[in-house]
Amino acid sequence: MRLLKVATCNLNQWAMEFDCNLKNIKESIVRAKEAGAVIRLGPELEITGYGCEDHFLELDTVSHAWECLKELLLGDWTDGILCSFGMPVIKGSERYNCQVICMNRKIIMIRAKMWLANDGNYRELRWFTAWKQKDQLEEFQLPSDISEALLQKTVPFGYGFMQFLDTAVAAEICEELFTPIPPHTELALNGVEVFMNASGSHHQLRKLDLRIHAFIGATHTRGGVYMYSNHQGCDGGRLYYDGCACVVVNGDVVAQGSQFSLKDVEVVIAQIDLDAVASLRGSISSFQEQASCKRSVSSVDVPYKLCRPFNLKMSLSTPLKQVNYHSPEEEIAFGPGCWLWDYLRRSGASGFLLPLSGGADSSSVAGIVGCMCQLVVKEIANGDEQVKADAVRIGHYTNGQFPTDSKEFAKRIFYTVFMGSENSSDATRGRAKLLADEIGSWHLDVSIDSVVSAFLSLFQTLTGKRPRYKVDGGTNIENLGLQNIQARIRMVLAFMLASLLPWVHSKPGFYLVLGSSNVDEGLRGYLTKYDCSSADINPIGSISKQDLRMFLKWAAVHLGFSSLAEIEAAPPTAELEPIRSDYSQLDEVDMGMTYEELSVYGRLRKIFRCGPVSMFKNLCFGWGSKLSPSEVADKVKHFFKYYSINRHKMTVLTPSYHAESYSPEDNRFDLRQFLYNSRWPYQFRKIDELVSELSVDKDASTSNGVGIVAAGSADPKAGL
Repeated sequence: MRLLKVATCNLNQWAMEFDCNLKNIKESIVRAKEAGAVIRLGPELEITGYGCEDHFLELDTVSHAWECLKELLLGDWTDGILCSFGMPVIKGSERYNCQVICMNRKIIMIRAKMWLANDGNYRELRWFTAWKQKDQLEEFQLPSDISEALLQKTVPFGYGFMQFLDTAVAAEICEELFTPIPPHTELALNGVEVFMNASGSHHQLRKLDLRIHAFIGATHTRGGVYMYSNHQGCDGGRLYYDGCACVVVNGDVVAQGSQFSLKDVEVVIAQIDLDAVASLRGSISSFQEQASCKRSVSSVDVPYKLCRPFNLKMSLSTPLKQVNYHSPEEEIAFGPGCWLWDYLRRSGASGFLLPLSGGADSSSVAGIVGCMCQLVVKEIANGDEQVKADAVRIGHYTNGQFPTDSKEFAKRIFYTVFMGSENSSDATRGRAKLLADEIGSWHLDVSIDSVVSAFLSLFQTLTGKRPRYKVDGGTNIENLGLQNIQARIRMVLAFMLASLLPWVHSKPGFYLVLGSSNVDEGLRGYLTKYDCSSADINPIGSISKQDLRMFLKWAAVHLGFSSLAEIEAAPPTAELEPIRSDYSQLDEVDMGMTYEELSVYGRLRKIFRCGPVSMFKNLCFGWGSKLSPSEVADKVKHFFKYYSINRHKMTVLTPSYHAESYSPEDNRFDLRQFLYNSRWPYQFRKIDELVSELSVDKDASTSNGVGIVAAGSADPKAGL
């Protein structure tokens, strides 16, 4: 037997915060050594943080990374353990995303990333060059101060693997795993048994299983040990890196870390018999045949052994009975909850302020903050000293006190405000108050009527006219203007309270204002520019209404906020117009489409890259059994009209937690113009032509006694 103990980790790094990052790296090495591991794998670009973005273009960022690496190598951190560190490296005129692999105070090789992530939220080609010289390793001249300190002038650089005396080890960096021909395929044929994947992978709802299946697939048919390390937390932007460090052996997950956690460092240990890898490969005839005619990959000889012989005192890791996956409802609770905690503790703020309307969206945000408070108290009870120190500082505890009750903690760091008007109902006011009591927030109930009246009086003085609501005989322009003034007053009041309430309560700092618009409303533009959708951060800005409603039902039971069940059951309404016996404002009526339909439009537009014509064709199949082509055309036109009219609102969208692949967020993820011809004359004309053709075909088919049945027919309310 060749027994090998390995350690991979989740690290909560912070872009450009080198002290924090170096501290976490050292802690992970200490824990790996204490467990007896001989390989320690960290996340991609762990020294700098993955989310440095244009800071990668600064020479300082690269220099500081080398300084941190030098500190690691001059100490005893790498003694007796193979460590892979992620950092940017400049070679010649190019900047590369690299894993610097070290052992016993020396650099063994520098592995440059060959396939860069450059879609969705990723822009690696903006900052790095892909390594293209795959035929041989090159010699890299170390920076002079590093060379002098390590007494090492050059190191192998590029693509290759390390041949130890008893096994072969190689790196595969994040995106490379998901390419059509990933490096591990030929590395396995070259005898590599251990693969180290350093990653910077962010959370997205329902995404984890795709990642896990990729690890399993990498070793299921060709054998091997696949180590995966990831960031975990908010490193300074919209993304939450969702950890889940794991070890897979011959297609079986033998160790798995948490997906969501408040911990800064989590180390996952596994002990493997490498003879199991050799045995599997030897039993697969096709593997043997392909290995006999493989393309040779360059290697670096390392004169050390990593494995230990048979020893009954060392137990082997066995396949997990079940890989841990969270439900979407749990993902919505824990992902944004952990993201909010990182943002709060790193921003210097003293808490959060949320305009709480009693509706589904703001109540979802309140529930997530409540979940965050529960997570904090739980981690403190489990002995996490860093979480405890942060909570004591933010909550302003004294005399050795610390949070032991989530509601008490929420009272210190979470303010909710119901900003009612003459259009608000007693039902929503009551729901907001009840939810605030369940969570424990410090709750205010204020009326904005006097402020609205003052603005309208000023307008009347200036113009001689006073606008009226539509239900009172006003025009659409008057009606919209009256709604917008209410919404914008609430935004101004929210920021005023966030800045002054700490002073009122003799606390230092400020409160972060939380937004609560969802991804579907952003896509449709069903929000007022610079209303309460304008905030410091928004934990639900990339989550659909359908998913939020599922979350509310779940949270009512599992988080103990029972009022959320009643809130979920209530019809969504903005409550910006007067309530009459024969009229009550409803969101879906205002929008002219259901939230279910909006999710379908969003996925077709972004994920399936459909313009108006392609969307029409797809929906003719998807909704053909319920709607005629003409009705489908009207729905598609209506969506694209309002999507394009309101696209400008996305340019000022509050920074939101990224959770959904059809997010319309304009600044990083969904890059499009914001000035459109909202009539879409060419595209809509093409749709009209298709409708005419389909009508003729239908008439001809009907006259021949042949009916038309659309493939994949579905109720439009149910989506695709």
